[in-house]
Amino acid sequence: MLERPGPAASRPLAARLLADPTPGPGQVVLRVLSCGVCRTDLHTVEGDLALPRMPLVPGHQIVGVVEEAAPDLGPDMVGRRVGVAWLADACGGCEWCRSGRENLCPSARFTGLDCDGGYAERVAVNAAFTYPLPAGFDAVAAAPLLCAGVIGYRALRLAGALAGGTLGIFGFGASAHVAIQVARHAGCRVFVFTRAARHHDHARTLGASWAGSPGEPPPARLDHAVIFSPAGEQAPLALSLLGRGGCVACAGVTMSDLPSFPYDLLYHERTLRSVANATRADATELLALAQAIPITTSVERVPLAQANDALVRVKESRVTGALVLVPD
Repeated sequence: MLERPGPAASRPLAARLLADPTPGPGQVVLRVLSCGVCRTDLHTVEGDLALPRMPLVPGHQIVGVVEEAAPDLGPDMVGRRVGVAWLADACGGCEWCRSGRENLCPSARFTGLDCDGGYAERVAVNAAFTYPLPAGFDAVAAAPLLCAGVIGYRALRLAGALAGGTLGIFGFGASAHVAIQVARHAGCRVFVFTRAARHHDHARTLGASWAGSPGEPPPARLDHAVIFSPAGEQAPLALSLLGRGGCVACAGVTMSDLPSFPYDLLYHERTLRSVANATRADATELLALAQAIPITTSVERVPLAQANDALVRVKESRVTGALVLVPD
């Protein structure tokens, strides 16, 4: 539980014994099987995001089994294995919800931020914002799909990369290692820009045609680019490598300030856009693709008691693929 935000190295999460949650109207209580560790959790714990409530249990890439359902749902959901993602609730009636953009709902609530998340043994969630998981999905391997995967999928779609072409990926963490598999399935030639040699190797094993450091020239112009890194200076870099009419999508929930850059980088109908959250449709589509491709996640199981250590490793980029917390 987070009682006061602070640097990950200060171990701001504390183990606390809480009463078991009870389901409110429309809710189910899950026994948590796994919860992926996301960079957004790091931003939450360190206070980079405005925290609407304290104390708070973080975590929003949850796989669990329904143990209890609210009376208005009936008993049919009990025993189901489901996933939970970042978007915890939306109003359903605003202009964004009505137009299929519930990710932009001003009243949206987010798992592990507005309501308690999955760094726990049990959690109560809105049943309408859970996702059935196929029986063949391993609970630990599936966890990174629920945010890292979904955000990566949305970023690829908004960048136009699901139509194929040449794609540049900047940063190669949990989201990117899923996104590259979706992009390759869509017919993309993928170039990966990342500093760590182990990430170059990981990208190549997943089908990257080229991997190098930011600033190294790739073999060809990009048709699309997705920036997973929180480094704002990579936006003009990506634009400089982009062909006419291409799009750069920034997939992070936070990013350092963008430096000024000449208009010529944006001219010829290039686009620079952000990616904000994701919809339930994105999650449903990604999970179906994950089964069809099939997507393989690189995961490391970490005991829940070591959540602070996991966040430090994410901050220091000492992860290949994704870390997944498992209750002790």
